[in-house]
Amino acid sequence: MKTISKISIITMLVISMVACSDDFLQEKPSSYYDANNYFTSVEKAEMALLGIYDVLAKIDHYGQYEMPVQTSDGQYSIRGTATDNTRRDISHYMVTPSNVWVEAIWKWKYTGIDRANYFLENLRQMELYKEGREELKRYEGEACFLRALLAFDLVRYWGDVPFKTTYSQSATDGIIPRTDRMAIYDQIITDLNLAKQQLPWAQSSSSSERITQGAARALLMRVYLHKAGYSLKMDGTLTKPDESVRQNCFSSVIEEFNQFQTNGFHGLNASYEQLWKNYCEKVIDPQESLFEISFFSPDGSNEDSGNWGTYIGPETDANSSYGRANAFFVVNSEWYDYYLPADVRRDVNICRYKVDKNDNRVNITNKTQWTPGKWRREWIKTAPKNPNNTDVNYVYLRYADVLLMAAEALNETGRSSEAVPLINQVRVRAGVPELEASLGNYETLYKTARMAPHNFIDDSDQAGKIRRALYWERGFELCYEGVRKYDLLRWGILDQVLKSIPKSTNYIANEKFMTGKHELLPVPLREIELNNAFGGQNNPGY
Repeated sequence: MKTISKISIITMLVISMVACSDDFLQEKPSSYYDANNYFTSVEKAEMALLGIYDVLAKIDHYGQYEMPVQTSDGQYSIRGTATDNTRRDISHYMVTPSNVWVEAIWKWKYTGIDRANYFLENLRQMELYKEGREELKRYEGEACFLRALLAFDLVRYWGDVPFKTTYSQSATDGIIPRTDRMAIYDQIITDLNLAKQQLPWAQSSSSSERITQGAARALLMRVYLHKAGYSLKMDGTLTKPDESVRQNCFSSVIEEFNQFQTNGFHGLNASYEQLWKNYCEKVIDPQESLFEISFFSPDGSNEDSGNWGTYIGPETDANSSYGRANAFFVVNSEWYDYYLPADVRRDVNICRYKVDKNDNRVNITNKTQWTPGKWRREWIKTAPKNPNNTDVNYVYLRYADVLLMAAEALNETGRSSEAVPLINQVRVRAGVPELEASLGNYETLYKTARMAPHNFIDDSDQAGKIRRALYWERGFELCYEGVRKYDLLRWGILDQVLKSIPKSTNYIANEKFMTGKHELLPVPLREIELNNAFGGQNNPGY
């Protein structure tokens, strides 16, 4: 099976994007491949392509720094509330434009886009490409997907941002004004439409560490749903597109899902718990896992390692044979009681124990110390190479999300009855009763007394009931995977969700969150200072 776990061997091929680095004012950018050396053969073109993948696999990108950005969605947050100008400030909505982690994430997004731009420009000039070499067409699709993924992150995190699809030939090339996010969405969709046409469907021998057609179509579904949803504008208002635009987006989601149905390869792992053990054990499951960000370091050093299973996961004693896990993230324990007792996802998602030095599980009675459980040091079969770093991949897209996204789109286009069987595919795997076609057991499943604080969605008609069902199912199924916060944002209810959480000395995000500000991150102060096309204007409220 071909993977990119050993991606670190090509790291030296490329350096970070100058427009967002300390070398911004250099006359000659340092972010470049030598095209004469790396675009002369299929093999070398692939090496250049892996340089784009490598951007994702950084400790200060998806390896760790992305973790707090995804939090404070009502389900989990970071441990501790003191300001730190890094992870805690991000997680608790105390972030400022000088936050060093936000600056690093911004840099890597643009680094990857610039690498993709350079790669695509040079690939398309190769004679082998012009001759129609199949491998090069696939590499083009992969690069377009990666550029789309990074651009999508920019829009979700910062809204309207500087964006272009040409490589930065000089320092001044990076000094450009904001691009309206809808125009960026259009380019993302263009890239993913190209990708899906030029990438093969996965099969049993495929690796989820390399992009396939299913990944491109799944990301396209996610992009369409976000394009149809609420977002914070530069004037501080939350708005969504006209209904005609929204309906077109929903119809496009359904079209993509139909292609999954026609192909028929992708599906759910039979065991929800085994799915997450597979991620920890580095077992590739291309049927459900559509795309994983790959981490691997031969010696456990920070280069191309991640902290999945250590910084997020149950606490594990440093003297345990499994290795240390710091458990920086804690869950909102109320969610434990929202699951039905028979739901197998509950005790996988929420871990109520820690591991002592003798490898014994010790129950945690203090609910505020329960942790996310999808990644666990004890599930990683290999001996630790580093106290903090692991080779555990981050799952970016999986088929359960595809099912729930399709259900949402069907519901929003007046086809609510067709959404129910897709929701039930996820519920059956979880071991809980199916939602009845008549919705007769809807209140039993999604509107019990314990769920009363979550009355954010009008369920007076069938479509509203399905919306509420999806609110819960996406929370039960996809928690801690980086999608929940942005679901709530596109639905326009993040503020309401946070305000429903009882005040606590261990959780302050609900008090710190400000509508019209914290839906977006601040543009890094250094970028505002270096790029005069911003006109000194940061995002609303910063």
